[in-house]
Amino acid sequence: MNRRDWLLALLALGVSAVTRSAFAQGDRRLRRIGYLIASTGADFPGLHDALRRGLSDLGYVDGRNLEILVRSADGSADRYPALVAELVELGVSVIVTANTPAAVAAKGGAPSTPIVFAGVGDPVGSDLVKSLRAPGGNVTGIALLTPELTPKRLALLKDAAPEIARVAVLWNPGIRGHVQELQDLERSSRLLGIRTYPVEVQRAEDLEAAFASMIRERDDGLVVLASPLHHRNIRQIADLSLKYRLPAICEFSEFAAVGGLMVYGPSWPDMYRHAATHVAKILAGAKPADLPVEQPTRVELVVNLVTAKALGITIPPSLRLRADRVIQ
Repeated sequence: MNRRDWLLALLALGVSAVTRSAFAQGDRRLRRIGYLIASTGADFPGLHDALRRGLSDLGYVDGRNLEILVRSADGSADRYPALVAELVELGVSVIVTANTPAAVAAKGGAPSTPIVFAGVGDPVGSDLVKSLRAPGGNVTGIALLTPELTPKRLALLKDAAPEIARVAVLWNPGIRGHVQELQDLERSSRLLGIRTYPVEVQRAEDLEAAFASMIRERDDGLVVLASPLHHRNIRQIADLSLKYRLPAICEFSEFAAVGGLMVYGPSWPDMYRHAATHVAKILAGAKPADLPVEQPTRVELVVNLVTAKALGITIPPSLRLRADRVIQ
């Protein structure tokens, strides 16, 4: 090999070494976060995009200096611990959770990994944080305002259908916060002159029988508490509420869009964009214990007038004026 060939070979080796070094440095800068959801179908439309856009706006771009590892429980909360262990093994810097059971499992299985929740109704009551102002530990996030909003949903349902006197509450005993919500609803129902009756559902297969029992018990209204099970089957719940002619209210925005009567709840995309802020702060070195739990700044009232007409309900003008959106 002549002198020129030696020089070219050495140059090639040098470029290769520099490239490998730069790639390695890029790997070190790449941050991984885990995103733990109930099931692929249960993730709210656009929420993953809202989280990604929020992070991108703050300088963490998925596919460039960030990798988001999505793990789904496929509708079975029993899978959360194994998924959490997998994310810890993969070395994620933060775990983002989309519901209370996922957040509880993450806290139990990843005590040294920062956790940001984006869909928890009562983080203090669920033992995720010590307080909203000072979370302590490794968990923080965005709360749903559930203790404040659940009684208001009952009052709005009464405004829409003043004749209701007996309201069923669809709940899932697997959701820790539901017990407190039932108690809150019972207290507020007395002030409204109505009675609430819990109807337990733990499987999608039980929904039809649950609605049939509401009719047997002469329930004339329905409040749907938030849970991954209810969200996965939100269209069926809306269909059944119309089939059995039950005015119903829920906090999931899709409920009114698929035929439910009313929705009153926070904007989920806004919550996920806020969650991205917490994640970015943690990636920059902040501790979850020092980041107060935030609450939604936007709560939406949606009324489906098509469903109201099908149920024979005339929505009062005052309620229509209060609505952020009316489906007609």
